[in-house]
Amino acid sequence: MRILEKTTTEVPPLGDPQLGDYCRRIAQQAQAASVKLAQLSGEAKIAWLRLSAESLRAESKAIVQANDQDLEAAPGYGLTDAAIDRLRLTPDRIESIAVALEQVAQLADPIGKVIDSTVRPNGLVINKIRVPLGVVFFVYESRPNVTADAAAICVKAGNAVILRGGKEAIHSSQAIVDIMRAAARKTRVPADAVQLVDTTDREAVGHFLRLPDYIDVAIPRGGEGLIRRVAAEAQMPVIKHFTGNCHVYVDAAADMNMATEILVNSKCQRMGVCNAAESLLVHADIASEFLPLAATALEKHGIEIRGDDRTCELVPNASIATEEDYATEFLGPTISARVVGSVAEAIEHINRYGSGHTDAIVTNNLLAAQEFTAQVDSAAVMVNASTRFNDGGEFGLGAEIGISTDKFHARGPCGIEELTSYKYVVYGRGQTRK
Repeated sequence: MRILEKTTTEVPPLGDPQLGDYCRRIAQQAQAASVKLAQLSGEAKIAWLRLSAESLRAESKAIVQANDQDLEAAPGYGLTDAAIDRLRLTPDRIESIAVALEQVAQLADPIGKVIDSTVRPNGLVINKIRVPLGVVFFVYESRPNVTADAAAICVKAGNAVILRGGKEAIHSSQAIVDIMRAAARKTRVPADAVQLVDTTDREAVGHFLRLPDYIDVAIPRGGEGLIRRVAAEAQMPVIKHFTGNCHVYVDAAADMNMATEILVNSKCQRMGVCNAAESLLVHADIASEFLPLAATALEKHGIEIRGDDRTCELVPNASIATEEDYATEFLGPTISARVVGSVAEAIEHINRYGSGHTDAIVTNNLLAAQEFTAQVDSAAVMVNASTRFNDGGEFGLGAEIGISTDKFHARGPCGIEELTSYKYVVYGRGQTRK
C-alpha cells in the first residue's frame, strides 16, 4: 500500500441553477458535435488543424493583446515570476503553438483502425475497431498553449472537448479557441467540437462533473488539489495522476558516471514537472563512493538532500529525512535519499512511497534490471535512462494530454490512441445462434 492514499472529499451542493443550465447546454452541444466528429474523415480534421495553425499565425497580434490582459491581472492572482513567464505569449511562442498543431495533423488517424480481426468457425467476421471516447471534459491550470494542444489532440482522436482553463489565462485561451472555432466553420469540423467554459466560477466544474449522460471522460491537469477534487466529484471516468514522486535507484552494478548524469538530469533538468526525480536510492555496496559524487553534482544545482542515517554520514550537508519526505513530490530543489541493501529493498521502498509515475534503475546487471522492471508498479520504468523521458513526445506518441498513473483506461503518456476506445463490428451472412 502506498503512503499517499486517495482521500474522500465531500461533494459540495450546487446552488446556481442558471450556471447549471449553462453547463448542461455546453455539454449537450459537445455531445452533438461528437456524433458528427465520429463520422468525419481524417482529411477534414487535418484541414482544420492546418487552417487553425495558419490562423493563429495570422492573428498573432490579437492573441498577444488578449494575453496582455491576463499578464496585467496576473500579480493580483499571486502568480510567481515563473508562473507569469509560463503564462506569457510572444510571437515566437505562438509560432510554437502553430507548429504543434501541424505536428498533430501529421499523426496517423486512429479512428476506424482495425485492431484485430478474426473469422469464427461459423463464418462470422469479428473486427475490433478503434473509435473515439466521445466528449472529453478537460480541466487545467493557466498555460494558454495547453488550450490549443488539448483541442488539437482531442479532435484528432475524434472527440469533442470542453475546455475549462484557469482564470489566470482566460483571455488568452478565449482568443485561441475563437480562432480554432472560426477555422472549424470553414472546414467540416463542427464548431462545438471545441468549447471553452467562459466563466471562472469554480462551481461550474462541479456542474460538469455531474453530467455523465453527456460527458464520457474527465481529465484534470494541474496541482494535486485540483486532481483530487475532480476525482472525488466526477460521475464519469477520470484519467489522472495525483503526484509524480519519481525515483532513481543506483544499483551495485551501476556505472558511476552514468548514474550521476542520469540523476542530475532526472532531478535538475526541470524541477517543477511530474516526471522529475524526487528520491534517490543507492545500493549499500557503492554508497560510500557514489553518494559523495552525487551530492557534489546536486549541490551545483542548489539541491538539498534529506536522507537516512547512512546518507547523512556520507553527506555532511544532508539532513535527516522524515516519512513524509519520502512520500513528497517536492517540485523544487529538494530530494530524499536512502541507502538500501538490495534491489528488492529498493523495489519495496518505491512501491510503498512512490506514486506509480516514473522510476529508474541504473545498472549493468541484466538480472537486477529485469527484477526491477517486473516488480516496480509504475506507469513507466526506465533502465539506464532519465525519468524525464516519460513524455508523449519523447516516446514518439506525438502530442499528449497528460500522463496517467491509473491502470484503467490509460496508463503513462496519454496520446491520441489513449483518447480512443474500441468497438466490435461483426459481419455475418445470416447466421443465427443455436
